[in-house]
Amino acid sequence: MLVVDHDHRHATDRMRRLQLVLAAATVLAAGCGTGGGLVSIGAGLKGPAGLHASVYARGLPQVAAFAFDPQGRLWVSTAAYRDDGHDGLYLVTAAGASPVEVVPGLHTPLGLLWYQGSLFLASRDGVVAYRGFDGAKFASSRPIVTLPAGVGEVNQLVLAPDGRMQMGISAPCDHCVPASKWSAAVVSFRPDGSDLRVDARGIRAPVGLIYYPRSSDLFVTINQRDDLGAATPGDWLAVVRPGQAWGFPACYGQGGAPCAGTPQPTAVLDKHAAVIGVAIVTGQLGPTVGTAAIVAEWAVGKVQQVALSASSSGYTAHVSALLAGLKNPVPVALAADGSLLVGDWGTGIVYRVAG
Repeated sequence: MLVVDHDHRHATDRMRRLQLVLAAATVLAAGCGTGGGLVSIGAGLKGPAGLHASVYARGLPQVAAFAFDPQGRLWVSTAAYRDDGHDGLYLVTAAGASPVEVVPGLHTPLGLLWYQGSLFLASRDGVVAYRGFDGAKFASSRPIVTLPAGVGEVNQLVLAPDGRMQMGISAPCDHCVPASKWSAAVVSFRPDGSDLRVDARGIRAPVGLIYYPRSSDLFVTINQRDDLGAATPGDWLAVVRPGQAWGFPACYGQGGAPCAGTPQPTAVLDKHAAVIGVAIVTGQLGPTVGTAAIVAEWAVGKVQQVALSASSSGYTAHVSALLAGLKNPVPVALAADGSLLVGDWGTGIVYRVAG
């Protein structure tokens, strides 16, 4: 995760988590976990033969979230590891264009969504809607959802098939029982901000959210606990449904009484990986990738492909490396032309990958 919480009293926990994920990255880099069998595909990246990578944009302080506006332009938010109030929202008008900062002074904006002419931005305190962009600035902004202080990291936004907006909110800690009902949950609200409710709870860190095309199946990337030593589970990709309780902090996939009645993940990813962005492709990257969830692993510098096969009983999945050569990938998004954009938080570069 980029920021576990925003209170000074949790600074030690943040540093401990950073040490853990960096240690995991070192172990994976020393072995085959970096994606053996991948070949050079351009722009310094490795991937399956048949893919081609190029630099879409560079020069950003970090790359934390993506959204495409109705004109197909890319909007990018930045988010430093520590929240110092200097994050920003940038516009990239086309491939190769220099990013232009439009909204400065933000606090960890990790969710972006364009809807009916407004840009919805999720950050530390909740969700704000910006409207009336004139090519340089927005004419207005207004709070849509305001969250209590210390609720936890506010993550990505997605539009549900029923027209509601959904958002992941992490626990403000590694393994405590959160005090707020909004913490460690997927929440939803109407686009005007009304009827905020918890859709699913007991999820330590629901970060990336995306719907499988033409379905009501919400795929969520989930960061796991980091305090369990040899029992530490891998991070998850899961289908999260309304009304579910996933059992955090007692249940982390170990089975037994603490996990009785809890759902199961679709795929288990690397340990301490800090999985973040997720996109779903259904052939746009060619037959080698096919239908898959594309998942960014921030801490280990990889992008994974989770091959998906849907049936009436759910999804079966197979995990393999898609991209290597990144420092800290965070957002992934499918562009209108079928290419995949990947943002590298650690280098401030946006890559374009096409079949």
